[in-house]
Amino acid sequence: MSGLCLRLSLLSAKMLSEATVLSPCASFVSARSKTTRPRIPKELFEERSKEHEKYGGDPDQPHKLHIVTRVRSVIRRPYWEKEIVKHLGLQKAHVPVIHKNTPAVNSQLKFVKHLVRIQPLKTPYGLPTEQDMADTYINSRGELIIRRLLQPVDQNAIES
Repeated sequence: MSGLCLRLSLLSAKMLSEATVLSPCASFVSARSKTTRPRIPKELFEERSKEHEKYGGDPDQPHKLHIVTRVRSVIRRPYWEKEIVKHLGLQKAHVPVIHKNTPAVNSQLKFVKHLVRIQPLKTPYGLPTEQDMADTYINSRGELIIRRLLQPVDQNAIES
């Protein structure tokens, strides 16, 4: 103990101020060095409210239905992705399927998002009635178009 005190007294104050502070545990090695960069980009942690404007959505009123289309093959994909694709009804490529925007469906779509294209179903002319269901189609922009049939006009209304 006296040897340690003797050595400390020999060190000048200048040397003590320039000395680096060591960690309390000498065997501790940091997992990340000061020279390495973090692997996760900061853009992933930013708020995504700007994306609603980019994709034409409204964060307060999300769309009710998805149009899901398989655009890539499931060959050489894991078995769980093949099962999810089959469960979603996407066996044939480039055939659109409509699904509800629910957390259960969204969690399945998350696993196959690299194989499918997901679009919101837009209804610019409102929802169709039961009579109009046969005369509806979905165009390439994801809009539900209703071809309303012209109703014959009453002759009495024309004459008066």
